[in-house]
Amino acid sequence: MNKKTLQSFAVGTAISLSAASAGADGHGITVAYFLEWPMPFQYAKVEGMYDEALGAPVAWVSFDTGTAMSAAMASGDIQIAVSQGVPPFVVATSAGQDLQIVDVAVSYSENDNCVVASALEIDKNSAGELAGKKVAVPLGTAAHYGFLNQMNHFGVDITTMEIVDMAPAEGAAALAQGSLDMACGWGGALRRMMEHGNILLTGAEKEELGILVFDVTSAPASFVAEDSEMLSKFLAVTAAANAMWADQANHAKMLPVIAKDAGMSEEDTMSTLTTFVFPTVDEQLSAKWLGGGAQEFMKGVAGVFVDAGSIPSALDSYENAVNTGPLEAAKGM
Repeated sequence: MNKKTLQSFAVGTAISLSAASAGADGHGITVAYFLEWPMPFQYAKVEGMYDEALGAPVAWVSFDTGTAMSAAMASGDIQIAVSQGVPPFVVATSAGQDLQIVDVAVSYSENDNCVVASALEIDKNSAGELAGKKVAVPLGTAAHYGFLNQMNHFGVDITTMEIVDMAPAEGAAALAQGSLDMACGWGGALRRMMEHGNILLTGAEKEELGILVFDVTSAPASFVAEDSEMLSKFLAVTAAANAMWADQANHAKMLPVIAKDAGMSEEDTMSTLTTFVFPTVDEQLSAKWLGGGAQEFMKGVAGVFVDAGSIPSALDSYENAVNTGPLEAAKGM
């Protein structure tokens, strides 16, 4: 997806004047989100649950990329970004932008992976045979980070491999043509890759190795500090919507609303949602996620970006880029 690709910092973004920036003065806030990226919060968005909980209007503005979200937070046009990808968040914070992660919006490890050509008949028990093989990897992305970690896990020396920098769609096409031994990517491209090969590790198995693929809810550190109660109320509504979706009895009433707001068919919406995991608040606060795992993951992603020449340098630590205070407060709401 575009929102997970590394793009120029100089991403301009047009925000509708009707969704005027709302200040931190109780007159509401402006929140960024993505179209065609269906999530339970959209049911709460449409039903006015956020406005009611915050006691103020929430204006919603759709974006195409996470880098554009960062730019809009830097200019003060938005106060909260929902489901910003970790790579663009890492790019922004590594460049000195004072943003903080306040919750884990969605985990989708099953929607980002590497696929080995069927003809090779290589699986996790014979992954050592990948040495010397040709692989397409979109450099500077979470998929690149996942590839490096998987090869390290299997003891494959990547210096023996021919690594080609290819966008997922191009990698999928090349794999289908038989000109690659393995390709890495996400979303629709990953589904097309799977038609011509197999994965080595499932999403759950990758998570056990610390290979996380997730989006976050982020906000400028100044907003987090000055309006922590409003932010906590916002996160509480999001958590409530996720809990509603976790109960399949609510799918019939929620799916049509989410699909319409996402600009998708109900079939495509459900197909996408089945690959998504929405961690509970307690899970988000655990060591796997915001209790340390996310910070370690960001350091790893930043290292990949520096090595790829995508960013000049990484922060010494990403501890200050996570603030669990508002989410902890949301538990009691």
